[in-house]
Amino acid sequence: MSRALLAAAVLAVTGLWLTGCASVPHNPHNLCDVFTEKRSWYRAAKRAADRWGGPVHVPLAMMYQESGFKANAKPPRRWFLGFIPLGRVSSAYGYPQALKGTWALYQYEAGSRFSDRDNFADAIDFMFWYMDKTHRLNGISKWDAKNQYLSYHEGHGGYARGTYSDKPWLLQVAARVDARAAAYAAQFNGCRQRLDRNWFMRLFL
Repeated sequence: MSRALLAAAVLAVTGLWLTGCASVPHNPHNLCDVFTEKRSWYRAAKRAADRWGGPVHVPLAMMYQESGFKANAKPPRRWFLGFIPLGRVSSAYGYPQALKGTWALYQYEAGSRFSDRDNFADAIDFMFWYMDKTHRLNGISKWDAKNQYLSYHEGHGGYARGTYSDKPWLLQVAARVDARAAAYAAQFNGCRQRLDRNWFMRLFL
């Protein structure tokens, strides 16, 4: 095989591998299926939980709501006269839909200077960091998915001021996040022991 053909083959395989890594889980409604398909996601979620404390089902439910587990998710564009693009409605991006300023604060406080919003391990660590900050600043339990999400959406100051109270649509979204977190928790309780087995044990048990 010529060097050119070999290089093309390597690029093709690498592209497929990267696409697979960034692809949306086939069944995002079941946390066990998500973690079984994305073993690296489970390891990353465990590391973040060990670092910041809290359950994995809450940030995963919030992440699904924010981006649908899409690595390059972006908010919609603004348009002038219906056809002239004016940019995005916000700087939110990636798995956590984190704003640039909030992400920069996370990088500074968490010592994650080279982290990226479209990297799952970085994104889940960010969400645990934010949950921990919410717990410290707003006194919200890390197991309280509804109010953790409201604080995530409105910001710590906005939540403290109760800006969510006159947004019935947001309260409905928070209720859906809460319901998804409860479902994820029940599912995870049924598969956590299996997920924690090493590859050799999973092969035979």
